[in-house]
Amino acid sequence: MEQIRLNKFLAERIGVSRREADDLIVAGKITIDGKRAVLGSRIDKNSKVCYNEKIVPFEAKHLYLAMNKPAGYVCSRRAQGAAPTLYDLLPEKYKALKTVGRLDKDSSGLILLTNDGDFAFTMTHPKFRKEKVYEVELNRSLEPLHQQMISDFGIMLDDGLSKFTVIKNQSNNYTVILSEGRNRQIRRTFAALGYRVTKLHRTTFGKYELSGLEPGKCAIIEP
Repeated sequence: MEQIRLNKFLAERIGVSRREADDLIVAGKITIDGKRAVLGSRIDKNSKVCYNEKIVPFEAKHLYLAMNKPAGYVCSRRAQGAAPTLYDLLPEKYKALKTVGRLDKDSSGLILLTNDGDFAFTMTHPKFRKEKVYEVELNRSLEPLHQQMISDFGIMLDDGLSKFTVIKNQSNNYTVILSEGRNRQIRRTFAALGYRVTKLHRTTFGKYELSGLEPGKCAIIEP
């Protein structure tokens, strides 16, 4: 019978990281078949796992959620300083879901959430090259040469070459299309050429689009 590690199971079922799951185990808040769990424990579908004396079901229905994250909210579960977390906006029944990738605090737009680890992996691992589309506003118009440099050659950053498609819309507004997802990549790329991103809004992630979702609202999607 297939077994899985307890911390992986807890991470998927109650919406914590594996490290936080280990902390719960060490704190004695997890039991298996009535006995206090220990680090490294493995379980199967016949195991009775309890968290704070409440049963954690072994089989869980996978959920997939799209949300229009407003600017000013962080994607982590814990608030960072005065910045609130997007989990404050979610209905209670969805708060165990994990974000698929992230948007930084100052960015807005489409964020996906799920309890399906395989789905999250295929959406975020670089080898699957999921296309993401952003509407970007800069503090000034992008020089044509700089636009060509980014789109055709790429800009070298501390963590490697950054290359994505930049399409001019009007004034200081651009559409950015990329298939990577490095930390603050778009902001850092423009900053390397002397520009500041004043607005960054994601509209598309793979096959998923915002589709008229109001800021702060969410909707169930199909995988």
